Amino acid sequence: MCTLRLDIVSDVVCPWCYIGIANLERALDAVKDEVAAEIHLHPLQLNPGLPPDGELVADNIARKYGITPDQARSRGAGLRDAAAEAGVAMGGRSDRIFDTFDAHRLLHWAGLQGHQLALKHALFDAYFEHARNVSDHDVLADAAVAAGLGRAAAMKVLSTGAYAAAVDEDEIEWRSEGIASVPTMVVDREFVISGAQAPDRLARALRKLAAR
Repeated sequence: MCTLRLDIVSDVVCPWCYIGIANLERALDAVKDEVAAEIHLHPLQLNPGLPPDGELVADNIARKYGITPDQARSRGAGLRDAAAEAGVAMGGRSDRIFDTFDAHRLLHWAGLQGHQLALKHALFDAYFEHARNVSDHDVLADAAVAAGLGRAAAMKVLSTGAYAAAVDEDEIEWRSEGIASVPTMVVDREFVISGAQAPDRLARALRKLAAR
């Protein structure tokens, strides 16, 4: 059995990150007799500095890519197909996108407690399944409880601004490595896999890397 370190750079409100992690978990299940994974999640904020109530997704995409909001809304077919193939539902996805800095602070703390991936799933569920505002501290605390963490401890992290510097430094480090899109996975700090790859393709890559 070979253990690979997987550093995953992603954001909480990125649908392709949701799909990518689901596909990775299916790939890891397929190679579980050959490859073990040590997963570390890292921040890359897609929309830092949004107001508390966020921004309409269509307006956000239109602003970024120089298209109209209607054109932005028409781009969803491929995403829906990929989500269905990955086995994740996005029927309750919010029509707004939110700042995720506090979510990343909470994820950093959760990593110190050994619950980072569980919290990531809880945050994906809150945003994509229940259309909740993942910049709201009550929503984040609810996700922490769903991930097996204490609500009071989570609220203390959120209210005190804890781990802000750590999140900033982590994001700066990965951007300095040339990573500017999500999801991106770096295997053993050396091999880069970009985008939400299909499970069979990921399984082949993990087997090859484990066998080197």
